[in-house]
Amino acid sequence: MQAATGFPFYICDSYVILLQITQDMRYCLLIFVWMPFCTNAQQTYEDSVSLYLKKYVAEHEVVTGADKEKMKFYPVTKLYRITAAFKQKENSPWFWMNTSGKEKKQYRVYGELSFKVHDTAVTLQVYQSRSLLGSEKYKDYLFIPFTDKTSGSETYGGGRYIDLVLADIVNNSYTIDFNKAYNPYCAYTAGYNCPIPPQENDLPVAIKAGELNFMKH
Repeated sequence: MQAATGFPFYICDSYVILLQITQDMRYCLLIFVWMPFCTNAQQTYEDSVSLYLKKYVAEHEVVTGADKEKMKFYPVTKLYRITAAFKQKENSPWFWMNTSGKEKKQYRVYGELSFKVHDTAVTLQVYQSRSLLGSEKYKDYLFIPFTDKTSGSETYGGGRYIDLVLADIVNNSYTIDFNKAYNPYCAYTAGYNCPIPPQENDLPVAIKAGELNFMKH
């Protein structure tokens, strides 16, 4: 006959207690080992994005010299790394997207992303460039221009961009990382034809991640 703990009755009570304590300590040890692992994983993600942004600043072709110090970003947070459901739009027509200059650029809606931000359900259209489609090097490139409640105040009024490639979409889902959202060249200087995010990509929430407004002075 055995006790409810699974230990035989013939084992003395003090030994049973000792074994139970030993088991409890083992579980506690597992918890303490797991917690640093989770913390390190979080730090690794933040560090990897920080390195990505440092490289982005260092290799920027428009902002040069001491002006690179004026390129600022929100603190990196995993809250804005969101897995979205993707739905491709077949045979979507080409259209001319307005730009900050006189020249329009031709795109089509490749698909739609659906996800939640701050418990708000939102969608973003993913666009494909007709000119890049003819390039062997860039034919797989896709483009997400967007505005949000920070546009024109904390971030550039003309919106921000996120780039991706076809291979980033897996099993009809895409992990959108707003920490990597960047400004178009028009945020820094005049003379460029930067696509203006269509109204359908104006998010009704504040995306406090990615690149901040460029302070020219």
